[in-house]
Amino acid sequence: MLAINDLHVAYGQSEVLHGLNIDVAPNEIVAIMGRNGMGKTTLMKSLMGIIPQRKGSIAMNGIELGGLKSYERVAKGLAYVPQGRMIFSTMTVKENIETGLAASGDSEVPADIYELFPVLLEMKGRRGGNLSGGQQQQLAIARALATKPKVLLLDEPTEGIQPSIIREMARTLKRIRDSRGLSIIVSEQVLSFALDVADRVLVIENGEIVRDEPRASVDEAQVAKYLSV
Repeated sequence: MLAINDLHVAYGQSEVLHGLNIDVAPNEIVAIMGRNGMGKTTLMKSLMGIIPQRKGSIAMNGIELGGLKSYERVAKGLAYVPQGRMIFSTMTVKENIETGLAASGDSEVPADIYELFPVLLEMKGRRGGNLSGGQQQQLAIARALATKPKVLLLDEPTEGIQPSIIREMARTLKRIRDSRGLSIIVSEQVLSFALDVADRVLVIENGEIVRDEPRASVDEAQVAKYLSV
């Protein structure tokens, strides 16, 4: 579904990603783990076209995305939930979700989005800025789903969210994958969440993938070493 080959990304002369190779299968949830500054957010932004790649290939369903603008990638089926959520705080919940409809062509928020996130239905007339952190994260995911993506990217979705909400988010992401048949890539530092949600766990260290293994064979102690400061 998503094939990343020999991806190099730099800020000016400083290269941050050094030839990443990642394949994501249809309906697969992949967690990319690593400490701050290791390249997780840079990878997400380069996949979305926010940061240009220096070299390499990003293909979704066999279609090369490398030369496309961010909005063109959304139209092809790539959706992004950025770190910090970045919802529109002065717009209502409903208006926030509606910003995603331009890509899908729908005129109304699909009912299944509110079924996934019942709290958003209750609060659809409330301003986004008045929601809790966990509710804002649900809103950001709902807005991304409104574009009807094939691949969903989530950057640090558990940041600043309480543990009970984190467990619920893992269940919701699996439900989204199962009901919509999409692939999910999540960048994360919370190991328990990654192990809850992912089919496969990758570790990024200094801009390179140093571990890539199925969830069933993950050595938690070894992965945790890469996450400790």
